[in-house]
Order: sequence, then C-alpha cells, then structure tokens
Amino acid sequence: MNSRQSTNVKTIPSHQFTDLRVVLTKYLYHWPLFALGLIIAIVGAYIYLHNVNPVYEISATILVKDEKKSPQEDKAALPELNQTSSPKNAETEIEILKSKNLINQVVNNLQLWVNYKSDNGLKTQDLYESSPVKFLLVQKAGSLSDQKINILVKDKNTFVFNNASGQKQTAAFNKPIRNGFGTWLLKPTDFTDQYIGSNITIELNDPQKVSNNYVKAIDAHLLDKLAPTIGLSISDEVPKRGVDFLDTLIMAYNQAALMEEKRTTKSTIDFIDNRLASLTGELSHAEKNVEGYRSSQGITDISSQSQVYLENVQNNGIKLNEVNVQLNVINGIERYVNSPNDSGTAPATIGITDPALNSLIEKLSDLQLKRSALLATTPEGNPMFEPINKQIALTKASIRQTVQGIKASLLSSKKELQSFNSKSQSSIKDIPGQERQFVDMKRQQSIKENLYVYLLQKREELALSYASTFVDARVVDKANVGDVTWPKKSFVFAIALLCGLGIPFMIIYFRNSLTNKITERRDIENALDIPVLGELSYEDLNDDVIVVTNKHHLIGEQFRALRTNLHYAHTNLTTPLNLSKASLNLVADQDLNVEGRVTLLTSSISKEGKSFVSVNLAVSLAATGRKTVILEMDLRKPKILKIFNLQNDKPGISEFLSSGISVDSIINPSGKIANLDIIGCGQIPIDPSELLENERLVELISELKDRYDDIIIDTPPLHLVTDAMIIAKLADVSLYIIRQGYTGKNELDFISEIEQTEKLPNMQIVFNGIKKSKYGYGYNYDNSYYNIEPAKPTFNIAWKKFLSRF
Repeated sequence: MNSRQSTNVKTIPSHQFTDLRVVLTKYLYHWPLFALGLIIAIVGAYIYLHNVNPVYEISATILVKDEKKSPQEDKAALPELNQTSSPKNAETEIEILKSKNLINQVVNNLQLWVNYKSDNGLKTQDLYESSPVKFLLVQKAGSLSDQKINILVKDKNTFVFNNASGQKQTAAFNKPIRNGFGTWLLKPTDFTDQYIGSNITIELNDPQKVSNNYVKAIDAHLLDKLAPTIGLSISDEVPKRGVDFLDTLIMAYNQAALMEEKRTTKSTIDFIDNRLASLTGELSHAEKNVEGYRSSQGITDISSQSQVYLENVQNNGIKLNEVNVQLNVINGIERYVNSPNDSGTAPATIGITDPALNSLIEKLSDLQLKRSALLATTPEGNPMFEPINKQIALTKASIRQTVQGIKASLLSSKKELQSFNSKSQSSIKDIPGQERQFVDMKRQQSIKENLYVYLLQKREELALSYASTFVDARVVDKANVGDVTWPKKSFVFAIALLCGLGIPFMIIYFRNSLTNKITERRDIENALDIPVLGELSYEDLNDDVIVVTNKHHLIGEQFRALRTNLHYAHTNLTTPLNLSKASLNLVADQDLNVEGRVTLLTSSISKEGKSFVSVNLAVSLAATGRKTVILEMDLRKPKILKIFNLQNDKPGISEFLSSGISVDSIINPSGKIANLDIIGCGQIPIDPSELLENERLVELISELKDRYDDIIIDTPPLHLVTDAMIIAKLADVSLYIIRQGYTGKNELDFISEIEQTEKLPNMQIVFNGIKKSKYGYGYNYDNSYYNIEPAKPTFNIAWKKFLSRF
C-alpha cells in the first residue's frame, strides 16, 4: 500500500521562457506602488523646481595670438635669446586659462571663497550682488573649510552672531573678532539698511578647494581650428558672479601674459647689454690687430698693391724683351763686323736707337756698295781698292767699338730687369699668405662689428616692446549671460517620471529576485519529480472557509477538479468505476469487499493551507455521495472542529489511542454537510508522536476504511514534527501542500528527500494560494464564468487586498 505507483495525472510542461503577459501581470498587480511613486516623484519635482535656484550659462570669447598661424615676418627676430618661453599657440593658451594658479588668483581677487546667503522659506538666496556685509579675514589661524557664521544685522553699526561657546554676542562693524579659524571683521555695505533685522549666513571655504571646483567647472575650447578663437563658459546660480569671474579671468590672463612678456623681454635686454659690453672689448681688440698687421707688413691695400706688382712684372717683361731684341741685333752687327767677308749685306738695325751706330752702319753699307760697283769693272787687286778697303776697315773698327759699348749697356739693363722681376714675383707669392692673415683679421673684426650693430638694433626693438602695453588676448565677446542650463522642466519631469516608475519597478524586481519563495509551478517541476495534482487560487475569506458549497465560486470548482484528480491518484481502487459504498448496495449480484481510500494531507510548515484544503476536499468528496470522514490528527494545533463550529467536548483521537473507547464515541457529525463526519483530536496530549505509535491507530484506520469511502487525515507540518511520517504508513495517497509566495524554495530539497526515501506513499503536490494577478501565474479563467453577480468584498478584505498590492 505504501509503494509508489504511477498516476494518470498529466503534468503541464514548464515553459522555457517567461511569457511577457506573465511579467506584465506581476508588475501591474502593484499598480498602487507605481501610482504612489509617480505622485511622490511629480510632487517632488514640482517642489524642487519651485525652490531650486536656476543656473545660468555665462560665456565669453577671446582671440589669442597664435604664433603657429602668424606670418613669418611677424615672428620674433631673435627667438634664440628667449630660451625660457615656448612658442605660443591656442592649445597652450587654453591650458594657461584653465591653470589652477590663474584661477586661484581670480578666486582670491573676487573673494569667491566667501558666500553670503539668506533663507527665503524653503529657498536660499545668494547675496553676491547685494550682501549687507563684507567679510575680511585679518589673520588666518585654522582651516576655513565648511565654516559658517550666522549673523543678525541689528542696525547700521552692530550685528549679532554666535560665538565659539554658542552664545549670542553683539559686535560692531569694522571691529576685529577672533575665533577658531582666525581673526576677522565685517564691513557694512550700501545694502546694510535693507537687511536690518535679517539673518545672514556667511559660508567660508578653503580657497584652494574653491579654485579646484572652478577649474573643473570652467570650459575653455577652440571655437574654430583655423582661427585662434577661444570660447570660455561657466555655469553659476548668480549671473553677475559668473560674469565677474570670466572678465577677471581674462584680465588676469592678459596681465599674466604681459608680465611674462616683460619678464622675458627684460631678461633678453639684460642678456644683450651683457653681450654688448663683452663685444665692445672684443671689437676693439680685433681693430687693433688689423692696425698692427698693416703697420708691420707695410700694407695699405692688398688688392691694389697686388695689382701694382702684376703691372710692374708685365712692364719689366716688355722691357726685357726689347733689350733681348736689341742684344740680338747688336750680336748680328758684331758678327758682321768681325766677319772677314766684306761682300755680305749690312745687318739691319731694327730696335737700335743709337744714331752714331746707325750712321756708321749706313756709311759701311755705302762703302761696300762702291766697292761692289768697282769690282764690276776693276779686278780686286787693283790699287784703286786700297782706299775703299781702308775706309771699310776703319768703319768696321768704329762700329765694333760702338757695338761693344751698346752691348755692355744692354746687358746691364737686362740684368737689372731680371733682378726686378725676381723681386716682384717673390712679393706676388707672399701676397696670398698676407691676404689670408689680413682677411681672417678683417673677418673677425667684421663679425664682431656686425653682431655689435645687430644687438644694438635688437636692444632698441626690445626696449620699445618692453615699454608697450599691448596684450596677447583680444576680447571678442565680453562675458554675457545666456540661457538657464538648470533646471530644465522637461528634463526634471522626465527624471521624475523615470524615478516614479523605475524605483517601484526596481523594488518589485529585487523583491522578487531576492525572495526565496516558490511563486510558479515551474519552480516545483524543475526541482521535483513529483506530479502536481491540482492548483488552488487564493481567496480572501472571513470566517467562512468552506468554499465548495458555493457552486458559483472559482475555488470551489478548483476543489472539484482536485477531487477528480484524486480519484485517479489512488492506486488501490476499492470499487469499480470508483463507486461509493451506497452505490454498491444497488449492485445485488456482486459481492465486493470495498475499503475506503485514505488520503493524508501535510505540508512543510504551518499556514500553508493544509487544514483549509483538507476541509474543502472532504466537503467536495461528500458532495458526490461518498461517505467521508476527516481526522483531526494535528494533535498539537487542531483546527478542524473550529472550522465546522463544533465544540471539543467529546472524546477524540488522543482519548481513543490512550484508552479503550469505541470508534462511535469519537465520531462527530458535521452538521450541515451530508455524508461528512469529523473526528476531533480530543485533549491535546503531552507526547503526540509517542501516542501516534500506538497500535490502536491501525485499528482506527482499519475500522474507518470499512465504514467510509474516503478518510481525509489532516496532519501536522512534516518539516516541524514527525507525526505525518508515523501516520503515512496507513495512507494510500499523500497530498503535500505548497503555498505560492509563502513556502520557501529551500523546502524543495526537503520535499525531494522525502520523495526519494518514499516516506510518504504516492506523494502528490497541491499548489495552493495562487495569486494570478500578483505573480502572473495561474488559471486563465476567472470568477466571471461562475459568478453571475460577484459578491462585493467587505471593507477589511478590500483594504487588505489593496495594501497587498504594495
């Protein structure tokens, strides 16, 4: 009887993916939470927009000098003198504009680390433009971070503040006050009269922190890559403060650039002055070297002197050639004169300018012509030739003597010319060396002189630049106030809408994700190999927990379906076609020994609806004419008799098990329900588990099986006590109750262990308390098919349902 057998109940296969309708149903069930979230978010957005101070965008545009894009002639003529500064470009100037040092200077100049505020209801007003007082820090002695001074402007001359001990103290304007962060004083302004009797909060912050915040807040970017135009923008609740910040920043930037330019220019001028002083001595030394070399070498102008040498050599060459020609002519005359033959022709006297020699040559030529003419008519031995020969001999002797004198003179001239040529050529050979030394000296002198003149010129240019007040950045657009950047109403309401829906969604999502409760049938089917015999919807009921008697009730129909499935679950069918004992009396020709079916109901923990299912299942079985009895065997916390409004004044199961009373003495008619009896637990025993081990329990069940068609046993939770395991050996089918959203998933391991060890016979699951609207899981039909006019729930039930949707 305790063996596990298969049933004809067909389980529904689990879906692999969650249906969208199921998901939407889960979230739509909590629509009041979404409605509440939207209401809170929209109201919060409205309050926020009504009280938040608007933030404005303040912007300015400047044009900077970009040396990368400047023409070549506009660039510095002596960049090598300015080694400490890099070439300017727009990208570098952006980093300078955003530098912490520059912004820190602006913060201190505008005293932006001091804020003056007054409360106007829920809204706080910044008094940057109209503060009644001005804070001055005389001497710092501690940290200024998050320091606050609350004052009350009493009159034009005094104010009240809280001193270090927390007591109110009256002080005068322009009088120093000492406290933890240092010595300070307050000065009245033109607006003091307007704030008499008003409370003012002075907030102090560390200037470095304020500077860091402004460094992060300011936006500087190139407006056009082709033009060095920089756009500056910042957001501020007080437009005037933002305008002052940008204008002061541009002014500080120009001032810093001008000071840096002057510093580098002054440094360059000092360098040039030092170099000029050094060059003066070097140039003087070079000039003295040139002068000394000219004097030592006797040089006035090497080029002219070289030209003279070359001309002299040429002239001497011409003269030497003339002398050589004359010597050749003289040598020819000398040879003619010394020749014994008188018949020769007289030599030419070309180039001979001596008149005596020319006359003698001419005379000799005439004598020889006469002698030749005489030889033509007279023999050579004739005495007539003697005078002519004597004259010829005398003329030749005179010529010979004259030639010797001329020859000696020409040889002397030739020697002098050759000596002069040698000297001239030697001087010409020395000229390149002299010229090289002289040119080197002149080059050194010229370099020093050119550099000296160049540096003088540059010094004048730098002196003019140092005296100038031109700045590198030109303001294209002054700081101006733009549109409100925050709050954007549409954006704030969009965020409110997102939060109003998103936060409830996340609450529900994480609540469902983090819950350890069984919410869907697939949770059971994925963890257990146990069929689900039936599913029962959740109903909010008052005192009436018997729902099967209502024919137009959804859950009543679900119990009828459970009753039908139970017929197929019982493995030991006691009657053909599962007929009742009353029906068998009509079958006279059959002698059947039919025993009643024993169904045990249990659960893991209490409040899973075990007693509720037991009662309504029993009522459902009795409604079909089957004689049914309910055993209230939860001997620790009995509920069955109370459900039927029966008094526990008769003996019950505990008395039957502990004494020898009869079965009839413990049976209670249910009253209104036909075919249904109840056996109460009787007095609650001290040792229920030991009492259930009594053999009289077997006798009780055996006798009841003879009398009834169905025996429904309501047992205690199995995970808490072992009573159900003791009773289970007498049952045919065990119904294990699991309640949706209540039974923990960790109980599935325990149920699986019970099933594997077969501690409960023919174990089946009843999925109870299904809330389709809350978990998106359940039957696809509702009460509209069964209830013609659905009963209106009571206020308590309706309110309870409404609260559950949160």
